[in-house]
Amino acid sequence: MRSSSNAPSQRIPFADAHVHLNDSGMQVALMQRWGASHAVVFWGGRSSNDSVAEAARNHPGVLIPFASISPERTAYRPQWEGDSASLLAQLDGLLATGLFKGIGEISAVHFPSGGFPETDFGVLGPTMTGIMDLARKHKVPVMVHVESTRMADLEQLLKRYADVPVIWAHGGYTPLFLARRMLERHPNLYYELSARTWPSHPRSPDYTILLDGERVWPEWLQIIEAMPGRFLVGTDVSQRSAASDDMKYASVHNLLAQLNPGVREQVARGTLLGLVGLTASGAVLQPSAPMPTPTQ
Repeated sequence: MRSSSNAPSQRIPFADAHVHLNDSGMQVALMQRWGASHAVVFWGGRSSNDSVAEAARNHPGVLIPFASISPERTAYRPQWEGDSASLLAQLDGLLATGLFKGIGEISAVHFPSGGFPETDFGVLGPTMTGIMDLARKHKVPVMVHVESTRMADLEQLLKRYADVPVIWAHGGYTPLFLARRMLERHPNLYYELSARTWPSHPRSPDYTILLDGERVWPEWLQIIEAMPGRFLVGTDVSQRSAASDDMKYASVHNLLAQLNPGVREQVARGTLLGLVGLTASGAVLQPSAPMPTPTQ
């Protein structure tokens, strides 16, 4: 893979589906360096829904804000534990402004990692279904982080809200077989590839879709190219380390460079921008409906 400290000589434009926005200046500079035209942004450890909204106003058509009430935040966790209606009312108010183009990242079920306490809340519980009700009301997609241990519950949620587009953060780190099965069963599910393209993953070596830290497994290329309208790319950057963020952006370029040119643009930008009602130039479109399941 290209050195992560240098931007590519030939940039592949893409829309980043997964950014924890802690420093908007650093993020925009990163995007300019790597040729990213858009980024879905939500709060990180040093930010909030308010700061995300302000950044989006300052960078219209570039930063795409999602509203989050995810339970890893200390202020929100007790309300998840008590299934607080006021938390849903807060999210409803954010969405009613019309500024936020989606909901997420919602880490309902997330294994522990450095600085991140484990979450394991009911995927079919009142708070999560309330979030889905609001997504339906406001006609926006939802990005969820749900580990494969709760995949059966996620399937029930997808069936119950078949009209709501659901972006599965990191694709739940599923193996190829489960990725295919979930996409075939649920037309409203979109498989997001952030952290799956990194040369290595700090939690588990099998989380990536790379066979040697650089080459994508041929079988993964086949499924992505067969269903380009169901996959989207992301980085999971948080502006804590310039070197780390460069590595993550380089990893997306590495994947896109290996895709058939005929589907590259769809995976790079088309799927994500369609979900939030934008074009590559930033012009507003009608939000896209869930895509039909492709036949195999």
